[in-house]
Amino acid sequence: MQWTGRIAGAILWVLMCVLPAVALAAAAPDFGGERVAADVRQLAQAVLASGDHGSRPFAIVDKQEARLYVFNARGRLRGASAVLIGQAPGDDSAADVGDRAQTGYVPLPERTTPAGRFMSEPGRNSEGEPVVWVDYNAAFAIHRLRPGASRALREARLASSSPADRRVSWGCVVVPVKFYVDVVERLLGRSPGVVYVMPEQGASVALPANQRAADPSRLRLTATAAMR
Repeated sequence: MQWTGRIAGAILWVLMCVLPAVALAAAAPDFGGERVAADVRQLAQAVLASGDHGSRPFAIVDKQEARLYVFNARGRLRGASAVLIGQAPGDDSAADVGDRAQTGYVPLPERTTPAGRFMSEPGRNSEGEPVVWVDYNAAFAIHRLRPGASRALREARLASSSPADRRVSWGCVVVPVKFYVDVVERLLGRSPGVVYVMPEQGASVALPANQRAADPSRLRLTATAAMR
């Protein structure tokens, strides 16, 4: 799976490293006063300069800081939030991890949040809850914090100022309920979008890409939805 879409990854590297400085300067993402890492700013600027998002809403996942930034199609930041991401370090999804997620258990080394450029689709998990599919086959989604025995612990992790404390999911990007309803669902939960997941070492390296679209007629149990 990690070899899928390497050409698109090379294209994204070109967007970020080869585009003329004048073109980059012409694209001005609006962060609305939000303080963001330089790599996030650079990536958002490259996306707008190239039009890579295809006039769709888009999101950037900064794994180093365990934060999610959601933009409208014009590049205006509509919201940012701390998030939970995969427990295990790594930028690829293990083969058949989506199938294992449906059994209710994913081995610790496979609980990664994959990096890359993904075409997202709104959908639902097997319990009928709305999610944003990032990579359907890998059961990789953006979804809200779910009820259950571990909810209080995960809320505490979300509130932590340490990104390391927020590495607790099975690979999905888990956001606070209010942020999902107010931002994620409104921008990415109603139409296709693009999600850029920065790799472990930041956006300066080429991003592997996976552009498999979700099939909204099917239901899959997201990895973190299986947690109890």
